Amino acid sequence: MENVIDVDFHVIWPSPVFIRIGSGMRERIGGPDAALSALLHRWPTGNNSEYLAAKRHCMNAVSRHGSPALARSAFVEAAAAAKVLA
Repeated sequence: MENVIDVDFHVIWPSPVFIRIGSGMRERIGGPDAALSALLHRWPTGNNSEYLAAKRHCMNAVSRHGSPALARSAFVEAAAAAKVLA
């Protein structure tokens, strides 16, 4: 009998990105799943092209249909545009 073991793997970046949203503390974003969570739930602006690109690339990386490196690059650009890069 074969068993399938479902393990929850997370994609991580070789180098984290640090952000600061609002007056909060500096946060370490270690991969596209954490980046996507920040983008979807706490991002200060969601109407510019950098935000939309970062969201798309992070979703693709999380679902293993895109490049984690491209997701990181897009996230850094979105963080710089939103002035939350720490």
